[in-house]
Amino acid sequence: MKTDMNESQRTFWKKYIAKAKLDLSYAAYTKVTRAWQDENDACPFNRLYYIREGEGYVRIGDRTYYPKPDELYLLPAGSDQAYGTISEHTFGKYWAHFTAKIGDLDLFQILQTSPFIKVKDPDALQSTFEQLITYRQSDELTSEFRLNAVLMTCIADFIDQCDKVKLNLASTPTFEKMNSVLLYMEQHLAENVSVDTLSRIAHYHPNYFINAFKQFTGYSPIQYMNHLRCEKAKDYLMMTDLNVSQIADTLGMELSYFSRMFREHTGFKPTAFRDLKPQLGE
Repeated sequence: MKTDMNESQRTFWKKYIAKAKLDLSYAAYTKVTRAWQDENDACPFNRLYYIREGEGYVRIGDRTYYPKPDELYLLPAGSDQAYGTISEHTFGKYWAHFTAKIGDLDLFQILQTSPFIKVKDPDALQSTFEQLITYRQSDELTSEFRLNAVLMTCIADFIDQCDKVKLNLASTPTFEKMNSVLLYMEQHLAENVSVDTLSRIAHYHPNYFINAFKQFTGYSPIQYMNHLRCEKAKDYLMMTDLNVSQIADTLGMELSYFSRMFREHTGFKPTAFRDLKPQLGE
C-alpha cells in the first residue's frame, strides 16, 4: 500500500485497520440461473465474488464491470450494488457476504481499493472459499476463530494484490480532526501537551474529546503520546549513539519515568533493547 505517510502514521493506521470486526453472513458456491439479477442501494454489507466460469455483470456505484473467470471482485458496503446475467452462459461463482466494521465505519469506507484482482493461484483461493463454507456451517467451538482467520487472510490478500489502495482519511469529519491531532502530537513529543490543547485542535469539548480520541485510537491521549515517544525512542536506540538519559531528555521525560514506560511498552529495558541491535541487523 503506497501512502504519503511517515513511519509513525503508517504504524498507527496498520494497527487501526486491524481493529476491524468481521462477521461472515453467508458463503457458498452457486451456478446462477438466467434470472439472477438485483439492485441494492447503499448495500449494508460487503460482497466477494470469485468467478469460476460464465459471464454476467456487476455494478458498483456508477461503474459496470464484466467479470472474467479467475477474477475476485469486492463490492464494498455502503455502495450502490447491482448484478445480473447477460447470456445463458451464467456465472459459476464462489461468494461471501460479510461486514467489516471499525466502530461505526465500514472498513472499505476507510480503505478504498480496486474493484477486483486477477487471482494468482485459483486452486488456493478455491480452497479458501471451501474453508469459509465449511467453518460457516460447522458447530465446532473453534469454528468462528478459524472462520475469522480465513476471512481476514482472504481480505488481506485482496488488499495486497490491488493495483490501487488508498486511505480515505476524510471519510468522516472525525478523521480530519483526529488526523490533525495526531500530527500535532507527533510534532510536539518533547512537550507536556494538555488535553485542553488537543481538544481545541479537534474543536471538541475536553470531556467529549477524551472519549472520542480513545474510540478512534484505542488509547487515551497520554497513552498514545507515550506510544509515539516509545517508537521514537526505538529509533534513537537503534540509529544513534545517544545514551538513555539523553534520549529521555530529547523526549522531554524524566529518566526513571522514561525507562519504566519503555519497559511497559516493549518488555525490555532501553539498554537491553539496544543490545538487540546486532541480532536485528542479521
